[in-house]
Amino acid sequence: MQTVKPAGRAGVIVATLAGAGIVASVMGTLLVPLIGELPRLLHTSSANASWVITMTLLTGAVATPVVGRLGDLYGKRRLLLGCVALLMIGSVICALSDSLAPMLIGRGLQGFGMAIVSLGISTMRDVVPVERLGSSLALMSSSLGIGGALGLPVAAAVAENADWHVLFWGSAVLSALIGIAIAVWVPEVSVVARGRFDIPGAIGLAAGLVCLMLAVSKGGDWGWSSVPTLGLLAAAAVVLLLWGWFELRTTDPLVDLRTTARRQVLMTNLASVVVGFSMYAQSLAAPQLLQLPEALGYGLGQSMLAAGLWVAPAGLMMMIVSPLSARVSGRWGPRISLLIGTLIIAAGYALALALMGTAIGILIFSCVICVGVAFAYGAMPALIMSAVPQSETAVATGFNALMRSIGMTVAGAVIGVILAQMSQTVGGHSVPTKSGFQFTFVLGGAVALIAALVTLAVPRRAASLPAPRKNDLVETPAGRAA
Repeated sequence: MQTVKPAGRAGVIVATLAGAGIVASVMGTLLVPLIGELPRLLHTSSANASWVITMTLLTGAVATPVVGRLGDLYGKRRLLLGCVALLMIGSVICALSDSLAPMLIGRGLQGFGMAIVSLGISTMRDVVPVERLGSSLALMSSSLGIGGALGLPVAAAVAENADWHVLFWGSAVLSALIGIAIAVWVPEVSVVARGRFDIPGAIGLAAGLVCLMLAVSKGGDWGWSSVPTLGLLAAAAVVLLLWGWFELRTTDPLVDLRTTARRQVLMTNLASVVVGFSMYAQSLAAPQLLQLPEALGYGLGQSMLAAGLWVAPAGLMMMIVSPLSARVSGRWGPRISLLIGTLIIAAGYALALALMGTAIGILIFSCVICVGVAFAYGAMPALIMSAVPQSETAVATGFNALMRSIGMTVAGAVIGVILAQMSQTVGGHSVPTKSGFQFTFVLGGAVALIAALVTLAVPRRAASLPAPRKNDLVETPAGRAA
């Protein structure tokens, strides 16, 4: 089978893959408007209900690099369809659920949708013409933020005006439509990787990530010095170190750590962690500011739906700006685009300190931050793919997506602690103080500047690609696997 790059169909292929990424990312914010109601809706405690959010995060973190390697070995289109099918099945299970256990199963299956973005990015390298690749990668990479921002007001509208199960029936229908579109429009391409799937490596990475993500996401509830939190962090360190030792010695590793350790890949992945942190800090703070009572003096008294509508344009800005990010990368290189993005994010947080007192001000600084995120996210896959062989694109971009997820998870934990500690009691409820939000914005800006410093460590010119693995096929100039 040959790798094909059909110029005439590039537009519909990109639209299909980007649409799949947006649908998958919507799952992350689908239940945000219902967080306070979940214990009642699922007939369980608040602590147990929080697992409905955590489960999707854990599954997505584990699935992204594992599914990426499976895509490299067995075909990306096949794995795309598999992830969409799991997303649809999970949505149907949730739509039929009224208790915790089936909801956790459904949300876990929905987490596999997070692998769609990295699979889509690597697929574009194979099927999109070179002249359109930069803008296509930028749009696909930004789909995580676009879906998250657009999904919030839609979910809020449904939550306020219809039965909450409608959210999942809607996501099931969207998943089915996306699956049909992928089957019709996205071509299969040559499999250029060979070898066996690294089952021990997948189990080791999964175990280490579950321990790490679980400790970070639940540490605030359990206590950061509690035995479960410290035990999971220690287990994560031990398991991931042993996993790394094994990966360096096996013939067909799940993740080629020698390639990951290359300066360009390493620095880009580190930048992904801090950019993910910086992006998510704004996503947590802005909706809360909008919905707090005006009587506090800094809250804006908006409804759930209105708050979602105020932040939705930020997601649209990412969609609008992603082609500009690609043009900057094409002219001056993705390193410059990533640097510009981190500086714009920092500027957005500086604006937040001055504009947090009005809804239009929150709209403005949220849009500025998301413009920076669009530049940064658009540059990351280009930096990664220019430093890894084609046989490793899916797993490498999946690993990069994992780094973003870790940054966002850490942001959720850190910002949660900050706002909980810097709070006051009003009407029997604990609410964050104005200084808590201000500190959050200062921290978000500082982390963005750290991301800029990390970006400066990315090489100005991409080094030569590493040699392909012994069992990998080699792509000829004509696009045939030799």
